[in-house]
Amino acid sequence: MQGYESKQALIDEITKRANLFISEFDSVNHSDKDVSVDDVDRTPAQMIAYQLGWMNLILFWEQANQNGEDAITPTPDYKWNNLGGLYQSFYDTYADDSLGNLIEKFHQDVDRVIQLVESYQDKELFEQGGRQWATTTPSSWAIWKWIHINTVAPFKTFRTKIRKWKKVRGV
Repeated sequence: MQGYESKQALIDEITKRANLFISEFDSVNHSDKDVSVDDVDRTPAQMIAYQLGWMNLILFWEQANQNGEDAITPTPDYKWNNLGGLYQSFYDTYADDSLGNLIEKFHQDVDRVIQLVESYQDKELFEQGGRQWATTTPSSWAIWKWIHINTVAPFKTFRTKIRKWKKVRGV
């Protein structure tokens, strides 16, 4: 996994990868947002919902800690061995949103994650133990790694998926 030399380097990479990912949807019609294709495991709407779900979990965990509460990761209703159920909850949450609305929410949530990154001191962001929520698994990752794994990494992976989806659909 890539690392980052600074907070700004992480922010720049989130911004770059988010823009590359979401720009892929410019040529997807709203009427196709829920169309599945062979060899791609999610519809376009599900791809964005997945991103929204994870970004909002990070923000939720942080808010819990800010409120003096312990965050339960991934959620009180889902354990790490039931991520399929968690993903389905993401899809269900955003099922009625238009493609345009999903894209707008994506931009807003990316901005919120960037604001969160900006709010951290370097020690909090890059050293283990920066927040309770980041220490809830045996790996006890530093915050930057949680943010990378739930933004930059899937933005790259899902960009490949939406490009494959578009190729199959002839978009």
